[in-house]
Amino acid sequence: MTAKIQKNMKVVNLVVTSDLDHSLNLETIASTISNTEYNPEQFPGLIMRIKDPKTAILLFSSGKMVCTGARSISKAEESIQKVIKTLKKINIIITIKPILKVQNMVGSGELNQDLDLNYLTMNLMNTEYEPEQFPGLVYKIKKPVPASFLLFTNGKFVCTGVKSEHEMIISLEKLKINLKKVIAKRK
Repeated sequence: MTAKIQKNMKVVNLVVTSDLDHSLNLETIASTISNTEYNPEQFPGLIMRIKDPKTAILLFSSGKMVCTGARSISKAEESIQKVIKTLKKINIIITIKPILKVQNMVGSGELNQDLDLNYLTMNLMNTEYEPEQFPGLVYKIKKPVPASFLLFTNGKFVCTGVKSEHEMIISLEKLKINLKKVIAKRK
């Protein structure tokens, strides 16, 4: 991210998918590797927790996997390489370099201004706000890229639904433009 955007928003979580191109016996993995959870009656995947970088990997018998908790692509890659190294210890040899695909990126930041969420709900399209249930306003942007924002009265926000830092930057700029228009009408 650029320094300017980094000041306003940072990536706090990535959901990344990949494929090991190798079928896996999840029962064997669960019984021989310590940092795993596997309960096929509740969920068809095995959960492997990585301490550094702190991530969780969902492994499926097909060899497909989901990495969550990483704060960058490089950290997701590092976690997946640790999984491959761990599998190698129990004679599961992965011969490909997995290709990672970002499914969702979550960012958080501050707008450096207080927000009147009741006013925004009445004057912005595509909002949901039920303060009795949750203190944040949900604002969905459809263009130029789909993104969802949780906005709070203190100006803090969470952005989700984007797949790249570029999309996150574009969405944040669109949010700022839309807020500026609506707030200007009030004055």
